[in-house]
Amino acid sequence: MVTMEPIPVGEHTLVGVEVKLPKTTLLTISTSRGYIMCGALDVGLLNDRLGDRKIIAGRAVGVKTLKELLEAPLESVTTEAAVLGITPGMPGYEALLKML
Repeated sequence: MVTMEPIPVGEHTLVGVEVKLPKTTLLTISTSRGYIMCGALDVGLLNDRLGDRKIIAGRAVGVKTLKELLEAPLESVTTEAAVLGITPGMPGYEALLKML
């Protein structure tokens, strides 16, 4: 099952996507420039193998809902996210605001 829902962040409305899979759920919240995602995101792959794409993304681990993803501290971020001032430990909603 895939669900999409509007996610208010500050004065903006972003897109939250939840994908229910056997024994896990994928979560992501995106802006037009980047996104944050649950622990399934492989930041190393994005930096090393797909670095030429300059993907702006952050990863939070241990989250089970979109609300938790917004509030959780990011565990890791891509090189391009760091360029925008997005850092590990930053709450998801703060990272999203920097991606706008």
